[in-house]
Amino acid sequence: QVQLVESGGGLVQAGGSLRLSCTASGNIFRFNTMGWYRQAPGKQRELVATFISRFITNYADSVKGRFAISRDNAKNTVYLQMNSLKPEDTAVYYCHVLWDGVDYWGQGTQVTVSS
Repeated sequence: QVQLVESGGGLVQAGGSLRLSCTASGNIFRFNTMGWYRQAPGKQRELVATFISRFITNYADSVKGRFAISRDNAKNTVYLQMNSLKPEDTAVYYCHVLWDGVDYWGQGTQVTVSS
């Protein structure tokens, strides 16, 4: 069983920045993937950014050049630095882990970008 605790969401004006954090219970080296998804009202949950291996990342086209995913293995934590935020980035952001064929999700953190 994996527990994921997210923090860092909030309200920000367009063009601003936020950093999300996701801390996992236990060593994150175990996981097949670890990253972030988001879900806006009335839309499907979508990939934002994720580690698909220890060093290889994958980003949604809509956030490339603006968002950066990073990790601190000693703290079992993955971060999402979000810059140049746009109103269309408004969503609930979820931390996600895939481990041994099982998906684990955090509780979600709200990010709201005002125009």
